Amino acid sequence: MEGSSSAAREDGRYLRRLKAACTGDADARLVFLCNFEAEEQWAVGHTGLPAPKFPVSAALVRRMEELGATLAGPRDVLLLSAPLDEDFRAHARTAGAALPEVLVPERAAGSASTAQAVLDSPHALAELTRLAAEGAWLMPMGTSPLEQRVAEVTGLRLAVPDSATFERVNSKIYGRRLAAEAGLREVPGDTCEQVGQLADALRSRYPAMAGGRPVVVKDAYGVSGKGLVVLESQEKAERLLRMVGRRAERTGGHRLEVVVEEWLPKRCDLNYQLTIDRDGRVEFDFVKEALTENGVHRGHLMPSQLGEGQVAELREAAAAIGKALYADGFAGIAGVDAVLGADGVLYPMLEINARLNMSTYQGGVTERALHPGHVALARHYALTLDAPCPLDRVLDALGPLADPGGDPAFGGARLVITCFGTLNALAGDSAGAPFTGRLYAVLFAPDRDLLAAADAAAEDALSRIASRGEPS
Repeated sequence: MEGSSSAAREDGRYLRRLKAACTGDADARLVFLCNFEAEEQWAVGHTGLPAPKFPVSAALVRRMEELGATLAGPRDVLLLSAPLDEDFRAHARTAGAALPEVLVPERAAGSASTAQAVLDSPHALAELTRLAAEGAWLMPMGTSPLEQRVAEVTGLRLAVPDSATFERVNSKIYGRRLAAEAGLREVPGDTCEQVGQLADALRSRYPAMAGGRPVVVKDAYGVSGKGLVVLESQEKAERLLRMVGRRAERTGGHRLEVVVEEWLPKRCDLNYQLTIDRDGRVEFDFVKEALTENGVHRGHLMPSQLGEGQVAELREAAAAIGKALYADGFAGIAGVDAVLGADGVLYPMLEINARLNMSTYQGGVTERALHPGHVALARHYALTLDAPCPLDRVLDALGPLADPGGDPAFGGARLVITCFGTLNALAGDSAGAPFTGRLYAVLFAPDRDLLAAADAAAEDALSRIASRGEPS
């Protein structure tokens, strides 16, 4: 395993709280497996929309596992499909990250997932079996059958529930039913488990569509734009119903698991996190403004600008959601999407992501770098390349924004890269053709105006990195 060799040898308060809630021990040693593809495993056997899926490469999604590097502590282990870039290690340390040990399965190349690579790798299994004997816990982003198998084969205890529990509580249909039973204000909509129910739900909303109120249909296990379609007209809705109907006739199966929701005028999307410990206690962690585009997650602004009354309403919702999840066998971290309507009405439960989420992985960085009274933006920057781009070129392009002291031109605003592997994740598949990489980062500034200016400057600087990684 690669050592952390970091000067910072202790876990932060945020991580210790997570460990205490999930294992009962704030000093527990965790083996992180950040399986961002978990929803695909939970969706197996469930029928969603026949529409094309959002085109995100599996290789890029897999490399998002590096986001765990700035959350995990120096005694923890992070399972990765490729080693951490040494320049990224150095950059993360300047932001105060106490990097974990890294274990790369020897058969990672060509595996469908890091969990599968572990199961195929004798050395990795032996290392994890040794860690299990020493008392370590497995901390997946969410447990799918693959992560559960890793735990069973190695003897690692799961710090979170089993695969069946995760699959059950992460359905959007489950989430809407929970909200109704808990008496939470819901976005107007329906749950559909048969083709006929979808037809009824859509046709009842044709007047709303005609009045300029779109309707969104979501797969029960869709995530970040996958399995989501926005319908602005009756014609588009009927086209979708014909596609669903033809598939049902062809397969003989009329099962369909989707939710239908009206697209509300809104001030902002919100994301808040709650933690349910092993004894059922629920803690409200934070709320952020979520940046979305056509249902696709783009980032977070923190802190939110909600009033005290609105935050109190979210706290009450979190308590109700946590109580219900625990009664259904779930403990651990859950992220909840909410909406603040244009009229100021709060809808506290759009959907539940009962697993670690993007906000979770930002926790370590924001704890160390977000000063009191300051603001932060977590997002990714897209760069078009046709050859791998080293981190030093990125840092050179960003200039003072990437320095530990920040850029004085923007009040000391500072950008911290939280995942570098996604930038060049598709380089091996491009054969010299252009590809789009992602650079995940959190940007810190004294106020929102300076934050917006620094973000625009970062976007401009990165856009001037030419396709072959050379500054233009």
